[in-house]
Amino acid sequence: MTVFKHEMKQGKISLIIWTGAIAFLFLTCVLIYPEMRGSVDELNEMFASMGNFTQAFGMDKVNIGEFMGFYAVECGEILGLGGGIFAAMLGVASLSKEERGRTAEFLLTHPVSRVSVAVQKLLACVVQIIIMNAAIFAVTAVSAIAIGEEPDFKILALFHLAYVFLQIELAAVTFGISAFLRGGAIGIGIGAAALMYFLSLVSNMVESAEFLKYITPFGYTDGAQIVSDGALEWKLIALGAVYSAAAITCGLIKYTKKDIA
Repeated sequence: MTVFKHEMKQGKISLIIWTGAIAFLFLTCVLIYPEMRGSVDELNEMFASMGNFTQAFGMDKVNIGEFMGFYAVECGEILGLGGGIFAAMLGVASLSKEERGRTAEFLLTHPVSRVSVAVQKLLACVVQIIIMNAAIFAVTAVSAIAIGEEPDFKILALFHLAYVFLQIELAAVTFGISAFLRGGAIGIGIGAAALMYFLSLVSNMVESAEFLKYITPFGYTDGAQIVSDGALEWKLIALGAVYSAAAITCGLIKYTKKDIA
């Protein structure tokens, strides 16, 4: 597990920065809820007049005057974009960075197979994603209690679990892409996460584009839907797992046969 330990050590600073930034935004979001609650009628009226944008962000499904409704709409966007970009950047840089940094020759001369290298790198991505989400969940729980709220922890756990699945799927798909790249790839990771997020907004806004939720992992992380249903859309999560497995398999096949520069 030498490669895994090296990846964890190498990504430590990035993990701390991204986790700290997202956790701080969550803390801020939760702490301003008591102030927002006082003007809930005005907010609901304003959101109701936003037309398709109300549906795009799920504000037609929950009452933002309630903590979980507010949390799903406001905090979900932060974790979706922030966590998604972080996961995509992890995945897309996993394999390509060795060639970009001219370290592939040194790494692959060691008595370890390419498959083992790739799997350990992917495992490091998943562990970093889990660590980040565990820290954010803890900050959320503590800050909610600090303002005197008692959130439904079952719904809260499902909400965060959905985003863990989303981030792992984005990391897996961009990991597969990483095997086909030789140069810099961070922009591709950010672009992939942003594209999937945009497709999710379109699927919520346009009825004829609802099929897009079967393509983007953001389709099963609709916080408002999770809060109103009290459950996850396991069918979409299973479909995402298939996409992830396919991307990882393609990436491994390509990496084992690739002429490393």
